[in-house]
Amino acid sequence: MSVIIPTYNAGPEFEVLLRRLQSQSWPPEEIIVIDSASTDRTAETALQEGARVIRIAKAEFDHGGTRNYAAQQAMGDTLVFMTQDACPADAYLLERLLDALYADEDTACAYGRQLAREDADVLEKMSRESNYPPVSMRKSEADLPELGIKTFFCSNVCAAYRKAIFFERGQFDAPVLFNEDLFFAARCILNGYTVNYAAEARVIHSHNYSVVQQFRRYFDNGVSMRDNEWVYPYSAVGKAGSRLVWHQLRYLVRNRHWLWVPKLAADAGAKFLGFQLGKRYRKLPERLCVRFSMHRGIWAKLSSERR
Repeated sequence: MSVIIPTYNAGPEFEVLLRRLQSQSWPPEEIIVIDSASTDRTAETALQEGARVIRIAKAEFDHGGTRNYAAQQAMGDTLVFMTQDACPADAYLLERLLDALYADEDTACAYGRQLAREDADVLEKMSRESNYPPVSMRKSEADLPELGIKTFFCSNVCAAYRKAIFFERGQFDAPVLFNEDLFFAARCILNGYTVNYAAEARVIHSHNYSVVQQFRRYFDNGVSMRDNEWVYPYSAVGKAGSRLVWHQLRYLVRNRHWLWVPKLAADAGAKFLGFQLGKRYRKLPERLCVRFSMHRGIWAKLSSERR
């Protein structure tokens, strides 16, 4: 098993993540840190903790290509992708993730449950609970009529892939702004494989995004969907999003968290506007797209790819 973590200025908590990975009940054969020219001590910390470090220029990073590059150099038969800000909740994360991955011969990948940090706000906690429930799930093509695009949902915050299937199905899209994990899972499911959600494999991970950050994140989401129109017909972002918003609103009203209602409305509006503009990005000047994007550095690679 090879654990792959893209990094950029991961900060002091990164050492905790690496140590928790090394002390797992099923420890990895190797930890590969692929670092985008961090200006703090991320790379040095990784080396001190026994990780293998691959250095790339910051301009070379993109969510799919960077992970592919590390996977091509991995020794393990299983690829576990994590992010630098996700920390194992216990010593059994990797064991339970691999149990889910190898439970069936046709499972291509398995992803873990994300628990909100203690400092997460009420909206973020509810979002994590909605996207990562306490019950595991096995998803296949038969679930598309009921789940829609949620059938393809998978998160590289913490996900394990069979290496052979990963290369068989063409690796992650690259370059890509967003959703490299979802698009790969979609290709697998549409070709007869399954994706497992392992609720018992838990990481601590959340973000308290501002309204502007929500807009930028969903703009990138819309762009990535438009660039992958083969998966676009399955998209039900508006429906899934509206269900979550109504659930959050009912909770806030029921518990009299009145001060959070304006933030919920602003977040919902920012997400909707960002996604709709992202879907129509081809009609916008590129300089405006770059300004709207959360991942501005990737646009140069996208522009080069389209030429």
